[in-house]
Amino acid sequence: MQSLWGLLFVAHNRYIARVNDFPDIEVPTAVPVPDASLRQFLPQQGFALLPSHAALSDGHIARRVGVPEAREAWGREGLLVANAPLIRQRLFNGRNHREAKHFDLLELFAFVRPAKFCAPSVAGVALAVGFTEPEGAEAQSAMVVQVALALGRELAEAPLAFRLMAKASLAYMQQQNWVWSPFVEAALNEKPVPEGYVAPPALEVWSLLEEWEDQAPAGDARQVSLSDDEITGGLGANLKRAGLAELRPEQQLFALRAKEIFAPKWASEQPNMLLLEAGTGTGKTLGYLSPAQVWAEKAQGRVWISTYTKALQKQIYHDTRALFDTEAEREAKVSIRKGRENYLCLLNFQERLAPLTQGPGEAIVAALVARWIVYSRDGDIVGGDFPTWLPSLLPPQSAAAIFGALNPANLVDRRGECIYSACAHYRTCFVEKSIRKSKSAQIIIANHALVMAQAAYDLREATKAADGQPTVEPESPGLSRLVFDEGHHVFEAADGAFSSELSGFEAAELRRWIRGNEGRGRRSRGLEQRLGDLLATREAAQEALKNLIRAAAALPAEGWSQRLTTRTQSGEMMQPVGPIEALLAAALKQIEVRGAESAAKSRFKPDAENGECEAHPCLPEVAEAASLAAKALQSIEAPLLALVRAMEDILTGEDDLDLAERTRLDGALRGLERRARMTLPAWRSLLQQLAYAEGDDPTAPSPFVDWFATVAHNGRLVDVGLHRHFVDPSVPLADYVLKPAHGVLMASATLSDSSQEEPFALARQRTGAAHLVMGAKSLRIASPFDYEAQARLFVVTDVPRDDPRVVAGAMKALFLASKGGALGLFTAIRRLKAVYEQLYRPLGEAGISLYAQHVDPLDVSDLISVFRSEQHSCLLGTDAVRDGIDVPGQALRLIAFDRIPWPRPDALHKARRAHFGAKLYDDALVRAKLAQAFGRLIRKADDRGVFVMLDSAAPTRLFASLPEGVVVQRCTLAEAIVAIEGFL
Repeated sequence: MQSLWGLLFVAHNRYIARVNDFPDIEVPTAVPVPDASLRQFLPQQGFALLPSHAALSDGHIARRVGVPEAREAWGREGLLVANAPLIRQRLFNGRNHREAKHFDLLELFAFVRPAKFCAPSVAGVALAVGFTEPEGAEAQSAMVVQVALALGRELAEAPLAFRLMAKASLAYMQQQNWVWSPFVEAALNEKPVPEGYVAPPALEVWSLLEEWEDQAPAGDARQVSLSDDEITGGLGANLKRAGLAELRPEQQLFALRAKEIFAPKWASEQPNMLLLEAGTGTGKTLGYLSPAQVWAEKAQGRVWISTYTKALQKQIYHDTRALFDTEAEREAKVSIRKGRENYLCLLNFQERLAPLTQGPGEAIVAALVARWIVYSRDGDIVGGDFPTWLPSLLPPQSAAAIFGALNPANLVDRRGECIYSACAHYRTCFVEKSIRKSKSAQIIIANHALVMAQAAYDLREATKAADGQPTVEPESPGLSRLVFDEGHHVFEAADGAFSSELSGFEAAELRRWIRGNEGRGRRSRGLEQRLGDLLATREAAQEALKNLIRAAAALPAEGWSQRLTTRTQSGEMMQPVGPIEALLAAALKQIEVRGAESAAKSRFKPDAENGECEAHPCLPEVAEAASLAAKALQSIEAPLLALVRAMEDILTGEDDLDLAERTRLDGALRGLERRARMTLPAWRSLLQQLAYAEGDDPTAPSPFVDWFATVAHNGRLVDVGLHRHFVDPSVPLADYVLKPAHGVLMASATLSDSSQEEPFALARQRTGAAHLVMGAKSLRIASPFDYEAQARLFVVTDVPRDDPRVVAGAMKALFLASKGGALGLFTAIRRLKAVYEQLYRPLGEAGISLYAQHVDPLDVSDLISVFRSEQHSCLLGTDAVRDGIDVPGQALRLIAFDRIPWPRPDALHKARRAHFGAKLYDDALVRAKLAQAFGRLIRKADDRGVFVMLDSAAPTRLFASLPEGVVVQRCTLAEAIVAIEGFL
């Protein structure tokens, strides 16, 4: 029976993978209420909560109850709910309370549909299962019962292999007294399973995963040219597969121009580069995917599609369905590529299982994570198919919840501790599968940060090869043809990729990476644990390793944060340990001395305990501490470089190395070399320039901006660091990414600035095109939407922006006028929270749910998914919401800004402001932000949307980049309300 189980499991695993690739695939139709064999195992009442009231239902009759009665019911009996943590916070807001064992629908959904998406709310789960959106607490309380029964019936009708795996998981979860166990058991017992089958493991699921296989190298692409007929023919075929018969002129023009980047390269360090602005509704995704596919097939090459967010990576991958006739062909030719820190580390998960099984609530969530591992498409736990709300279901006081043991950040390899082939899970590793798949793919969907890092790595390896030095095999194929979707974010991505930061956290992480965990309770393998057996017979490498471990003692040790931030009764800092801690303490003193004055003069008040100041010129004690810290870093860098060279000699000089040893050495060498030749030299350069040598001119132009800054969390100082950024990060962007490439497309809906004489002037600067000899071509394709008929823009003139109560009253009136479907955007978290407190209950009384970033216990992606699933809800957020939201249809019909989003005048912005054009630069950045936000309103030809600015001082010039037909109307709030009600 073991072989039968294996065959069944593999077949069903592939079935699940196919389903996951099609988020909108037809799901089993929700069936009527099944027989009492399932209903009897559910709680007597379903429960749903709005801010002002709740509702209880037996599935047929729902009754409305007040919040006090809801609190009483919450502690009296087990209820059927969706997202118990969110309800708990809204009912009690951290106060002590009684609580029964509730049946959370999210747990059942994660069990029945592992690795499938649902928004963590009643509406979200209902829509995922196939029901329509329930509106109001009464309808929601009845819906939770219907959804539970539908999921039970779906489980009963599931394929045999899925039911076998479910029975194994259930057997373990029954031992933990899972409240859903009787219900799930009843569903699984409706159909018999073969007797004597070998049950798969419930937690140790790595044995069920398929192993990766090596692929032959793809080689370089052929030099080919594409005809217009090939492009239009490919686009037409793709539209037909997508069910879109209409060939839009704007989309065809986009595709024909996009093909220019696939022409052969004619000049060194000059790619075929195009800046292509396509208004919302143009269809730019298929507009660039179609020529990319045609070229990749004809040239036998690969195209990198890069976007800014992981959510957009997922969306683009979803859109590649239109490129291929079969799912198998798409699986072979399309790959999503992310950094190692995005994928679940099976070894991390395995080592966290033992302590997690000590508590029943922790064990149940661990079992649900294990089910996700089995059915995940690629193990992407950060931005893939992992239900991000799952760790929030842990009991609030459990160790796993307090320490985040099951949070994605703690289940990935973000510290470079991978032991490669020495790991028992190496052959089933999700990261290794992703790397190998990308090497044979034709279309690789990546993000801007990974592309920047890969480009710098490729150029460094090419330089080493030219100098005759040994090179390391790259994890990803070279960047020849590049498409940057959301190209207006390339500047920010380059800024992050080509910057340096020496902070207490980063330095302590380096120590932990070298020496391992020197305290208790946390796993961290040092270099000796990872490499000791490999280097045991190599004296030079072993000696270098010992010297490195010894030298790393100069880095911040356990407790550095407390020593840095704790003050004695006299107000003095605690005594720092080591030269790096001494430098951080001196930097903190400089921030306190100089930051107080700048904060007092600025209306941009930093959050509690956050502060910064320019690094130059520094205090004498900072200069002295920097000199000692630089020497300490040099003492670490020398043995680290010696270890790198010794390992390179082993790889190039020992021909009898077996494959496993070579793989481990090759993988470890990447991390060692990055720190030895990039991180530590960058830190030393920062420190050596803190104190100017005699005769140096501190006012001389520098390509960098250096500053000290603190980091606070919940009002408590947690870190301090020295930062260095390029004034113009498009310089390294051009050097590392653009010049080596053959073709580059920058695509966005907001690249140009029509208020300028040359609309693409700033875009050329920020995308690096200005640093190419021949620059880049540009084109603007207008949106096909009728914005004059579909959109309205109001600047409200009678709302004082500095009074949160008045702003809250204005937003309340606006949200009621639009009947929900509204997004409130803020430039400061504290104003958002103040407005939320004023809005929460009044909107609830009107039947409108209100969600808020930095308030609700959900991350941004979950908040957006809940907002998208409830057409009459409202959401408050900051920049992360504005940049990451994609809500087509009537779920988003009003956007309200609390004030103009001027850039924060910190040290970095002031340097760039002087470099790029003073006030014109500020205006251009604001125009781009407003245009990006406005672009979220109208996503389809039948959408209608309203954009409201609650800042009477907003200059008309800042709206110049909005689409043609949008007219700025200045009016009172009352006039705006009347107009909005009539328009929507």
